[in-house]
Amino acid sequence: MVLRIALGAIYTAMGVGQLLSLTEMTEILAAYGLVDGAGATALAVALICGELLCGGWFLARPRSRAAAPVWVYTAVSLVWTALAVQAFARGLAVANCGCFGRYLSQSLGWPVLVQDALTLLYAALLLRTVRAARAAEYEPGDETKEQVRTA
Repeated sequence: MVLRIALGAIYTAMGVGQLLSLTEMTEILAAYGLVDGAGATALAVALICGELLCGGWFLARPRSRAAAPVWVYTAVSLVWTALAVQAFARGLAVANCGCFGRYLSQSLGWPVLVQDALTLLYAALLLRTVRAARAAEYEPGDETKEQVRTA
């Protein structure tokens, strides 16, 4: 529950910072060298929506067993990590990682890569927790579980 609240606060702050920096987000994402123009705008909108969705859900319902916000969090984390790793591997100079839009900017380097790795670790923990909670709902011999299997 504490992890969800912390991640909810961070991802909500990220989404708000990026939303307030929407015009700059296209340039920030273009610096990663994969998208530009309309593609960068679409990616920015998708990331912001994902961050606000999972962040808000984690804050509002930290005990929820719903898998959807965890998968959204995982997808957003994977996209940010992929952007960072490929840009770092290609030696691109990214002055602002864009995590919080134009706020709290930091250049792409090892600290950002470590932060991204931690978000993936947290995603794995959350996915494991959701899977365990779902499994606990259906004890062996439970008719509901048998109905789910045959459906």
